[in-house]
Amino acid sequence: MSDSPSLAGMLRHPSRSAEAKESSALLVGAAAFVVGALVGLFVFWDQDVPIAGRGSIGIFAAVGGAVSAIVAFVFGCAVRRSRARTAPGYRRRLHWFDVAALALALGVIALLAWTGLASLLSQSFVGALVYGFPAAVLGGVAMALSAYMAYLSAVNLTPMLLSLVLAMFLAVGALASMLSATDPLWWQKNLSTLGMSDDLSALAFNLTLIIAGVMVTTIAHYATAFLPADSVSERRGRNLVRLGLVVIGILLACVGIFPVDEYLGAHNLAATGMAIVYVVMVLSLHALLPTMPRVFVVLGYVYVGIIVVLAAFFISGYYNLTAVELIVAVLVFSWVIVFLRNTGAVEQADGDAHDDGLIVTKTQAVP
Repeated sequence: MSDSPSLAGMLRHPSRSAEAKESSALLVGAAAFVVGALVGLFVFWDQDVPIAGRGSIGIFAAVGGAVSAIVAFVFGCAVRRSRARTAPGYRRRLHWFDVAALALALGVIALLAWTGLASLLSQSFVGALVYGFPAAVLGGVAMALSAYMAYLSAVNLTPMLLSLVLAMFLAVGALASMLSATDPLWWQKNLSTLGMSDDLSALAFNLTLIIAGVMVTTIAHYATAFLPADSVSERRGRNLVRLGLVVIGILLACVGIFPVDEYLGAHNLAATGMAIVYVVMVLSLHALLPTMPRVFVVLGYVYVGIIVVLAAFFISGYYNLTAVELIVAVLVFSWVIVFLRNTGAVEQADGDAHDDGLIVTKTQAVP
């Protein structure tokens, strides 16, 4: 049984082992707690604060948690990158815009999560106020938890973890836009109506689409790097799948960049093009990637069949456009998330083979 690494060794190599990663994450969380508590003492000194609303502990925890999550994730990516320079085997290097998109996504998740929790607690403790010192401590705890989770996400980044971040970000971004919509009957028109106004709802909706689009391009490069590429046909198929995911990500970002009320043609072109690229990629997936599980390939065929049925329902007037857009969006992104889970399983199986001594050498994947 090996001894635990010393504190000095862990600080020099914070991502060398699972224990070092966990210990360094605790230190990052502790630093965030100290900073958050001190700032909270300055902000809440000698006053009682509400749980939610303007000037509340909820707003402090949400903003502080978002900032600490962004900083911790960027720091974790820097640590991971320094470790990757000396680590054996392939390590996909994230570009600066990849790190920025993922960090912002985690920051938004933390912001909305703490805001929602504070709102829920304020309805459970109606009229309750929190003393300044415990408010500062609770704010520090929120920042510590956000930094801890974001740092671990960075140093342990895998396709499976990316799928979880993408799913959480899309869910909280869409719900935030729907809940803050100024028009309660937006659903009678179409989903893109959420991005038409100049209020917070439109900003949340369009920003969610733009960041999610950048995340999908990150996924396209990172996840496909672990797919088999031992022959010319396998490399060609992997590159085409990667290109398809990149195009979907770019078009998704364009849907947010071009609101439907200002750029109707560009908006519809991006949305329609995204659906077409998805259908073509699903139908040709078995030929491009023969190693993908047969069940996953069949799942894609089922999704395409459902989309065709939905299109027929819309043309006949049985479904409105909002229902079709929501279901198609869920199908497309659930397929992308399951795709990530499958490529993540390939990476994990390859890593297990290394650990068990089954593979002596590894072919470096083409970045």
